[in-house]
Amino acid sequence: HLADLGWRTRVTHLLPCLVFKTPSSPLSVSTEYIIGFTGYFSAKARSLYISSALRNAGDGALEWHIVPRENPASDFPSDFELVHIRQASPSSLLTLEDHPYIKRVTPQRKVFRMLKYFPSPEPAAPCNATRGTQKWQSWQSSRPFRRTSLSLASGFWHATGRHSSRRLLRAIPRHVAQILQADVLWQMGHTGSGVKVAVFDTGLSEKHPHFKNVKERTNWTNEKTLDDGLGHGTFVAGVIASMRECQGFAPDSELHIFRVFTNNQVSYTSWFLDAFNYAILKKIDVLNLSIGGPDFMDHPFVDKVWELTANRVIMVSAIGNDGPLYGTLNNPADQMDVIGVGGIDFEDNIARFSSRGMTTWELPGGYGRVKPDIVTYGSGVRGSGMKEGCRSLSGTSVASPVVAGAVTLLASTVLNRELVNPASMKQALIASARRLPGVNMFEQGHGKLDLIRAYQILNSYRPQASLSPSYIDLTECPYMWPYCSQPIYYGGMPTIVNVTILNGMGVTGRIVDKPIWQPYLPQNGDHIDVAVSYSPVLWPWAGYLAVSISVAKKAASWEGVAQGHVMVTVASPAENDVGGELTSTVKLPIKVKIVPTPPRSKRVLWDQYHNLRYPPGYFPRDNLRMKNDPLDWNGDHIHTNFRDMYQHLRSMGYFVEVLGAPITCFDASQYGTLLMVDSEEEYFPEEITKLRRDIDNGLSLIVFSDWYNTSVMRKVKFYDENTRQWWMPDTGGANVPALNDLISVWGMAFSDGLYEGDFTLADHDMYYASGCSIARFPEDGIVIAKNLKDQGLEVLKQETAVVEGVPILGLYQTPSDGGGRIALYGDSNCIDDSHRQKDCFWLLDALLQYTSYSMTPPSLSHSHSRVAPPTGTEHPLPQRLEGNHLYRYSKVLEAHLGDPKPRPLPACPHLSWAKPQPLNETAPSNLWKHQKLLSVDLDKVALPNVRAYRPQVRPLSPGESGAWDIPGGIMPGRYNQEVGQTIPVFAFLGAMVVLSFFVVQLTKAKSKPKRRKPRIKRPTQTSDCLPDVNLLRTPGVFLDAENSFCASRLFKAVRGCLCVCVFVD
Repeated sequence: HLADLGWRTRVTHLLPCLVFKTPSSPLSVSTEYIIGFTGYFSAKARSLYISSALRNAGDGALEWHIVPRENPASDFPSDFELVHIRQASPSSLLTLEDHPYIKRVTPQRKVFRMLKYFPSPEPAAPCNATRGTQKWQSWQSSRPFRRTSLSLASGFWHATGRHSSRRLLRAIPRHVAQILQADVLWQMGHTGSGVKVAVFDTGLSEKHPHFKNVKERTNWTNEKTLDDGLGHGTFVAGVIASMRECQGFAPDSELHIFRVFTNNQVSYTSWFLDAFNYAILKKIDVLNLSIGGPDFMDHPFVDKVWELTANRVIMVSAIGNDGPLYGTLNNPADQMDVIGVGGIDFEDNIARFSSRGMTTWELPGGYGRVKPDIVTYGSGVRGSGMKEGCRSLSGTSVASPVVAGAVTLLASTVLNRELVNPASMKQALIASARRLPGVNMFEQGHGKLDLIRAYQILNSYRPQASLSPSYIDLTECPYMWPYCSQPIYYGGMPTIVNVTILNGMGVTGRIVDKPIWQPYLPQNGDHIDVAVSYSPVLWPWAGYLAVSISVAKKAASWEGVAQGHVMVTVASPAENDVGGELTSTVKLPIKVKIVPTPPRSKRVLWDQYHNLRYPPGYFPRDNLRMKNDPLDWNGDHIHTNFRDMYQHLRSMGYFVEVLGAPITCFDASQYGTLLMVDSEEEYFPEEITKLRRDIDNGLSLIVFSDWYNTSVMRKVKFYDENTRQWWMPDTGGANVPALNDLISVWGMAFSDGLYEGDFTLADHDMYYASGCSIARFPEDGIVIAKNLKDQGLEVLKQETAVVEGVPILGLYQTPSDGGGRIALYGDSNCIDDSHRQKDCFWLLDALLQYTSYSMTPPSLSHSHSRVAPPTGTEHPLPQRLEGNHLYRYSKVLEAHLGDPKPRPLPACPHLSWAKPQPLNETAPSNLWKHQKLLSVDLDKVALPNVRAYRPQVRPLSPGESGAWDIPGGIMPGRYNQEVGQTIPVFAFLGAMVVLSFFVVQLTKAKSKPKRRKPRIKRPTQTSDCLPDVNLLRTPGVFLDAENSFCASRLFKAVRGCLCVCVFVD
């Protein structure tokens, strides 16, 4: 389940295009290796184990030495060693791993981080527009292999949507801690006291005026300073623990500053490992990582994160700044045991830069987990400046310390600190989060951070297990997107929901017996089948519960809603009771919409199995213009970077399913079209044979290919100037030689040409982005050609040339009786969300009309661009890159003497359906009751009066800056509480006094006995005796004694007026 680990990182794309100043792309340090041990040993013992292992290698000439690490952790036992080995052979490394106390040998990795971006000096232009001839040298990327800071420079004002010639009114911002009502907990005496919080960043100045309790500053870099030379670490620390000006959440917390990045934004894996070990030694409670990325398959880093959380360190990490694209989650925030934080603005909109789910570790066979866990303010947030004052930043790098500060404050409110652990804190945060309307779970997770509700839950908490998400409702849109976007039906691929089990009872746990499936008979629960797989061990603090849902055969023609639930019992060893066990039973409600099985022509099968992604290998982008984002890392899934295409197909009435297994594992008679897009994987010989048979029997095939040119692949290799090492791509944008093997039986093939350019097809504007051409096609097929630029020539020789009549699209009806149809197109960028300039969804519609209904679009069959099919005799077909390492990451190939060979065909996945235990009772009508943990009663936790935040508004004076940097303190008092907060209190007390006075007077008046007055005959009044009514209504006019009687008579006749007679001497 968690086998494919790694990091993904990129720099946020803004408009206009950005020019990044970046060093050369980092790689592993070729002569340095991290030797991981099975436990913690002294320096002397580690040296003896390494010496013993290398002596057994039998290479007496091997030169090696242990690299000294001068940092605070060097005096303590460690579980790794950094060794310099000159010209290490694979055999010597394998001998090291054979030692019983050595767990793993991995290369030392150098990582960069980019904190600043620079606007392009050129006029704004589309990011993939051609600006003359570009010089293609070694690929200088800003994105690969780097742990990047997730901040977006200084904050800026968002458009208000209004235009006026008057002075602009702007809200005076309050600090994020007060907006989230941290002052309520401050008034209760909770300020973070006694909680140790670590900031892994760029350091902090010694005498910064914002901090009162900096317990320790440590330096883990090769620079001889503890100060922050960039300002990022100071800002993050300020959001957590600043005591004045831009106020933090927990000013009394113990602040531990770990400087793990140099002023040049460089770090090494070994620096992090030493710093993490020291954090464990210092019993850190909360650790903030406002970084994301980078290194692929960096097992020592992942292992150490697990070890940190296993030692009760609550890790909070930014989810990434790669939105709005889906499938862009950063590590370690995407791990189950880490609190992953996304960003929103102050209007509760998901920030455009905030990365979206799902996790891609589980692809292709499974489905990703829900991340982020929660979201909070990350746009235009104020924090501490590098030396003094305040500044504003945006990014999930900002949202992460907001949550870390909140977690620190919350931990200080719990009397029994043993109840606070990574699982219980995450349970409290997600159970209390406020769901944002109109936003799906892969954007917001469980919702917006609610500090006060989290406090209430945490202070009523008892150890238990919980689920994330806590229910499965395939009818609830938009929150349950993409599950709610397509009903399920008999014969379809099972719907997989990957649920995270959080175990607040202990660091380790297990599921007792097996989960139980209980369908509700009155709600047709027996119409669905459920299979469950799960983690054999829940460690650390979490595990997975994969729920596969399918429709029973008896519901093949039925339409309706079916419900049931899965019962799971989790057990953990009791920490204070030797031999005892704590158990917790949780219920996972399930609700699905079932429809009759659609016709074959409406069913499209997406081939996920043959898509490879970074990590672990170097798979380049499909569009070579995107030099700042060169890696294909978003999963190539219909719910990640092909989300828009999926939404379009659903709107056109197609049902799209995902194939996560070899082609041999699906029933082709159920589907109209198999859709292959940007395939990088090889094919088993059995797959090729079966596909040919399926197409002869009526299945149709659509292929969207991409570039593949071995000369270009050598040109876009990575070079590390520090180690003088090259890293070659393992394939092109697509694996064209493998695709050619698949379609060769029909006389088809793609070329190794590389083309780009704008053109018009069927009255639609199109853009061809680093695509290939069709080299061979049957003579009775339809081929469309266009004039395009030779991008391969530009990359290799920096020359520009236009090639006329490049075949890019082909349609073919197979000759067998009842056979299917095949459509080829040489570029997938027009349906890929990653860097799409102009979509070609209309073309996909036309191709599906052709493959599903045998309707040839007249706009293509009678196009002026139609040409004779190419025969492929002019140029040789592309060959696989000699010496490539695709076999290392392939599910099909295995290493072999000479060329890699196919592995044995794996068995098709088989689900073990749970035996139902039906319930003859009514299912709950609303599955989403605000996520509530067991035995948590919010009413039991008393709070002081909570005042809703209403921002003050004032006009800006002419020439006044709208910036938020206010010199000096803005709030007096120990915690900078506003004096203005007391004004409403006095106003309320005054109003109560006045109200009490009137109530007393009214009570006295009602208690007096009424006296009957004698009737007096009054003289007839003349008009002269009556005062002027208008005069009486005039303020400041008094009536004398003579006219008072007439005035009282008048006002008795005038309803709604008050008569006041004043006698003037």
